[in-house]
Amino acid sequence: MEHLKDIINPLLQWYQLNKRDLPWRKTKDPYPIWVSEIMLQQTRVEAVKPYYERFLQTLPTIKNLAEADEETILKLWEGLGYYSRVRNMQKAAIQVMEEHKGQFPTDHKKLLSLKGIGPYTAGAVGSIAFNLPVPAVDGNVLRVMSRITADAADISLQSTKKDWEERLTEIMPLDHPGDMNQALMELGATVCLPNGAPKCEICPVRKYCEAYRRGATLVYPVKAEKKPRTQEHLNVFFCTDGNKVAIHKRPQKGLLSGLWELPNTNEEIAMPAALQQFGILQAEITPMKNRKHIFTHVEWHMNCYFVTVSDKTETDLLWLSVAEAEKSFALPSAFRKIWQEGLGKIK
Repeated sequence: MEHLKDIINPLLQWYQLNKRDLPWRKTKDPYPIWVSEIMLQQTRVEAVKPYYERFLQTLPTIKNLAEADEETILKLWEGLGYYSRVRNMQKAAIQVMEEHKGQFPTDHKKLLSLKGIGPYTAGAVGSIAFNLPVPAVDGNVLRVMSRITADAADISLQSTKKDWEERLTEIMPLDHPGDMNQALMELGATVCLPNGAPKCEICPVRKYCEAYRRGATLVYPVKAEKKPRTQEHLNVFFCTDGNKVAIHKRPQKGLLSGLWELPNTNEEIAMPAALQQFGILQAEITPMKNRKHIFTHVEWHMNCYFVTVSDKTETDLLWLSVAEAEKSFALPSAFRKIWQEGLGKIK
């Protein structure tokens, strides 16, 4: 553990000189820091920037988030994916308003008690906003530390993450814990890259790196292979009656729970039965480009159709003008390209 402390000063010096100019690094306010950290989970930095700015313009305080209606927060999140993240953010915002008088808790355990905040987010917000000497261990940090120490533990295991949280807690500098966490994350994001491409020639802690010394940077980190994704085959319908288009609400449980979608069925359900379950009795059906969308554990293979409806009955489809749909309703990324192609056919 002693030699791990040797990385602190060169890492902090490197970070001050080389850190990227990111909007969430210009504040110590826990609310925008928290927003950025949740957005950055499973999402690239460049993709997050416009979402971050728009979210804070619309909901500039935690009180605004707590009081917002769900369609507003989902629309602000549209395209970021993993929508449970923003739903949990709102639940946590309500907790802060009700249990902490509208002030973000400055205690690590109380941060962990907020909905959707685990050890990583609590460590990031706590160290950056409140100077708490608590590590924030994400995939970047696990990769960096496994290479520095030539640690062969599987980084996909929770026990490995827990072990590194404990080891980094012991060396966390009391004066700059937020910078330390961000420096490790920055090193992993810009220098100690994944997929066999670390930029060792510009690494500030190369002299302390056991994997580099052994010429074994491609060996680390060790990570078990993922199980193959399940494949699902769907028929997806862009439906229009000439004036309005149709969207449908997904079930409250399961993938994309409670979100809006384009009407769809299992591929095995033949037409016209597939359309009749949505109350569409007569329609002209034109094939569109087939699409594929990859989720973490599932692949959707979608046969897509443009459906011009001439007779329909009342069902749970929601028929809206294009302007209404675009303004107020979030459509998950899985359907966005189909939506755009469909819009092109009715304009």
